[in-house]
Amino acid sequence: MSDLYLGIDVGTGSARAGLFDADGRLVSSAKRPIRIWREAGEIVEQSSDDIWAAVCESAREALALAGGDPVRVKGIGFDATCSLVVVGKDGEPLAVGPSEDPARNVVVWMDHRAIEQAGRINAAGHPVLAYVGGRISPEMETPKLLWLKENRPHTFDRAGHFFDLADYLSWRATGSLQRSACTLTCKWTYLAHEKRWDESYFREVGLGVLADEDFARIGREVLDIGEPVGAGLTPTAATELGLRPGTPVGAALIDAHAGGVGTVAAAGGDLALIMGTSACAMAVTPEARFVEGVWGPYFGAMLPGAWLLEGGQSAYGAALDHLVASHPAFSAVKAEADGEGRSILDHLEARAIALAGSIEAAAELAADLHVVPDHLGNRSPRADPQATAVVCGLTLDGGSDDLVRLFVASLCGLCYGTRDIVEAMRGEGVSLERIVVSGGAARSALLRRILADATRMPVVLPETAEPVLLGSAMLGLVASGAQPNLASAAARMCRTQEVVEPAGGRTARFHDAKHAVYRLLQSGEARARALMAQAMRG
Repeated sequence: MSDLYLGIDVGTGSARAGLFDADGRLVSSAKRPIRIWREAGEIVEQSSDDIWAAVCESAREALALAGGDPVRVKGIGFDATCSLVVVGKDGEPLAVGPSEDPARNVVVWMDHRAIEQAGRINAAGHPVLAYVGGRISPEMETPKLLWLKENRPHTFDRAGHFFDLADYLSWRATGSLQRSACTLTCKWTYLAHEKRWDESYFREVGLGVLADEDFARIGREVLDIGEPVGAGLTPTAATELGLRPGTPVGAALIDAHAGGVGTVAAAGGDLALIMGTSACAMAVTPEARFVEGVWGPYFGAMLPGAWLLEGGQSAYGAALDHLVASHPAFSAVKAEADGEGRSILDHLEARAIALAGSIEAAAELAADLHVVPDHLGNRSPRADPQATAVVCGLTLDGGSDDLVRLFVASLCGLCYGTRDIVEAMRGEGVSLERIVVSGGAARSALLRRILADATRMPVVLPETAEPVLLGSAMLGLVASGAQPNLASAAARMCRTQEVVEPAGGRTARFHDAKHAVYRLLQSGEARARALMAQAMRG
């Protein structure tokens, strides 16, 4: 029987495991939910023990579905959200928030408690910030570490290790404190192109204690992506995962970056758009390109020897779900969808196409309704974490057709956010020829149609339904030695299923007009905040 490679993906709401053969074909998969706590003050927390349990259950089920033979699994890769995990010197979880619950030891990526700390870091203007688009985000780890130091000094002082979640999973699996170039470069300000931390940055922002310790708690040994971590699975982890001790584990990826690896086989020309709760838009270039408001350039953070630019939309699927659920007709339409055995979003898509008469005409249902879905701020290219959402064109219509129009308007707004990222990158000389989509929303034919028309770029759907899991499995493939690097693994395992070409003509003019309205509403929202802030100060 063929060799298998295990990909483990930890998203915001679930852990998933997928087994692939050496040609990138999915053999089996399994999924488990993960608890999440939300509190006032933009606090969002999880439990590392919960996450590990979900990982192990998913892995054991996926293996059972593939025949149950652990000998066939030749390598493992982990990816995860860029959440901050805090543990003590013996690995015990430490409370990171006002709940004082040590089980809640993960500051989730979307947690914005560190907005004030991020603002102070940005005001200082250290040169390191050039590698995060000029402004650090509260979603990144150094603002969160500074928040902990200032607001929970006891936890900060007791902590034995601060991990990016993907590196925590590697440590839990292998016992090794080696970190990934992907996580540290993209979220911790590690300068991979110089193979060093910038000590002056940490001292300037108030985290000099980490420099005093020679960065022992955040990572001294940094591995290239897919490089073997430690000696592979420990006996304990192997038992928990249902696998063999010593099974190679590849240095991890952030979840969106795993989707990028699972869709983009080479540097140049492709924008990998990974759409989940949030969305990441990633371009790989042979040389460093600096784009204001776009994270990076990061060296070796997705493909070896190449630079990565990472744009993003902090709320994507989360914004769409919230907007749809807020409509008066939501409950009735959801009951219809349940009765037909499909999700409400699939149901709304079918209704939109039927109402418009074709998938090509569906966007015009939103001609008079406009959405700026900045519910969690604007990550790129405005780099404004305090931005908020705008809906323009509301009436007293509470019927199901109006919900369909809101659904379509929301899809348009999401696509205009991607268009802004594309235009920012192109403005700095990044060559982009097509968008390769992945994530749950990528399966929406209507979204792919609107995205192609809104950005005037071909939209490519990969063959695999699980590109994020595939990207993680590639890490195990490389760690096992079956492929020399990620670029060669991607060239073998990534394949295209469908290409949607932009329509042009009337459709292009329609989206140009709606995009102009989108920009106008963004400017108005920013001006409104400024006026009210001035009034409150007065």
